[in-house]
Amino acid sequence: MLDLLLPLRCVGCAVRGSLLCEACLVVAPADRTPVPGPEGLPVCWSATLYEGAARQAILHYKERGRTALAAPLAQALAFTIATAVPRGALVVVPVPSARRAVRARGHDPVGRLAALAVRHLAGLGRAVTLRADLRQSRRVADQAGLSAAQRAANLASSLRVAQAGGAPLSGRSGPPVVLVDDVVTTGATLAEAARAIREAGATVGAAVTVAATRRKSVIH
Repeated sequence: MLDLLLPLRCVGCAVRGSLLCEACLVVAPADRTPVPGPEGLPVCWSATLYEGAARQAILHYKERGRTALAAPLAQALAFTIATAVPRGALVVVPVPSARRAVRARGHDPVGRLAALAVRHLAGLGRAVTLRADLRQSRRVADQAGLSAAQRAANLASSLRVAQAGGAPLSGRSGPPVVLVDDVVTTGATLAEAARAIREAGATVGAAVTVAATRRKSVIH
């Protein structure tokens, strides 16, 4: 409703015309794997750093219901996936949000980004499949304020694979799985997601996020 009633202004610089202008969202895909990272963490690519306009865009989209921001954020995610895995078929699996978080926000931010990114990639001719097969197997505490070790302990064995329609996710000889999330901080969530995927018999090729926190990232 706000997007329909109010003039569009960039969440980064407040210029009129769009919710996120091209000057503010600088997409620079890179390996920003957290160092040190938890055991089992796949290589983590991100479109940008979690700061400035990118941080504002993710917060407005995720927590304030500005779902129109999904389009530019998903384009950045798709471009980063294509950079991280430049050739071959792939399976995109979003990291699930807790049901209570989805209810509170009124939408599933990562699921929406993953679906739009897959659509972009398919439009470019990539053989890509979206599989929202990860499920939470138990409740976890709020991650805010936890150390890297505490986050890992909090998330241990918290995810499982529920194969949609009974179909296997992907065999070890099949297309690699690309995990997607909005932000990577310590890597604990993506490491737990990767564990669940591997236990289901699939290969994790990479993890891709819209942004990575600078504090826990090393840019190569």
